Amino acid sequence: MKRQSRTADVLIVGAGIVGAACAREFARQGLSVAVVESGAIGGGATAAAMGHLLVVDDAEFELSRRSCELWDEWLAESPGNTAAAEHQRCGTIWIAADEEELAEARRKNAWYAERGIACELLDTAGLARLEPQLRPGLAGGLRVPSDARVFPPKAAARWLQEARAQIIHGEVVALDGHTLTLADGRQLWGALVVVCAGLASQRWLPHGWLRPKKGQLAITQRGRDVRIQHELVDLGYLKKAHLADEDSVAFNLQPRPGGQILIGSSRQPGRSDAAIDHELLSRMLAEACAMLPALADASLLRCWTGLRPTSRDGLPLIGAHPALKRVWLACGHEGMGITTSLATAELLVDLSLGREPRIAASPFSPERLVAA
Repeated sequence: MKRQSRTADVLIVGAGIVGAACAREFARQGLSVAVVESGAIGGGATAAAMGHLLVVDDAEFELSRRSCELWDEWLAESPGNTAAAEHQRCGTIWIAADEEELAEARRKNAWYAERGIACELLDTAGLARLEPQLRPGLAGGLRVPSDARVFPPKAAARWLQEARAQIIHGEVVALDGHTLTLADGRQLWGALVVVCAGLASQRWLPHGWLRPKKGQLAITQRGRDVRIQHELVDLGYLKKAHLADEDSVAFNLQPRPGGQILIGSSRQPGRSDAAIDHELLSRMLAEACAMLPALADASLLRCWTGLRPTSRDGLPLIGAHPALKRVWLACGHEGMGITTSLATAELLVDLSLGREPRIAASPFSPERLVAA
């Protein structure tokens, strides 16, 4: 049988931000890359995301911290990268509505401080000074000044350009460790395959490894009457975000260029449709307006939905496919894919090239779900 000519050294399924980060990192090792995408570049979950870059105080701490370091290194590589990604170091304020949540802010403050993450504990007056349009009577909060925001599709496009990646538009219907078959019959050949296709990655995984969490977002018209300086998140956000089977809303506002405000957020586990849930959207907007009263007079530009690909245990799948040789996985990041994209790529490339990774790989190994 005639041997098929190589399309690229690495075939990547999915041109979202994780796939783009993987393409860039493989290219930095001198390998050629082809990226297969059936939709828009940086579309899907990447286009729907808020683009919050933050270091988290949970099982993804090392992954998120290393990735934020890599984001900073990339931004410093070229003066044009900041503008290309619409990067803004706005910082995050975790808002405590009452004494119970203020105790959580103190815990987070101590936890971050022990690990060298700069942060500032705020009382009621300090919070009002930094964000005067928040409703009165809040207990305080925690400010993390190093956190930032980006516009994810532009970052993904920039990384694919840096990788000099061959972009192939098509739907992958079959794969093994060196061949991709597309819906139109084309076959692509490479030395290894990386699956970064978000929720669509489930078709090549055991049943139930990935599930959708639908989210809804809204953005205001440009204006001058409503102003925030930081990404604002209530301290109940992460608890609500990890509710296994319940619809939930949480307060999460992000400043955007020109005075726009991005409003989140909601989660609907198991929902994979694109329709706006108007009842849940109304709850989300009501919570935002209750926390920032001036927002009630703002006009919305648009509302949209997106699907977060969530693994069975809530952590991303980064590593070798449990059954298919030379197939590697980088998927299931839920709401942390934007932040952790660069460290995910670094970890995956190290593993696939047989190098010792900089951070522990075992928490994210797909093998953990085989054993569970």
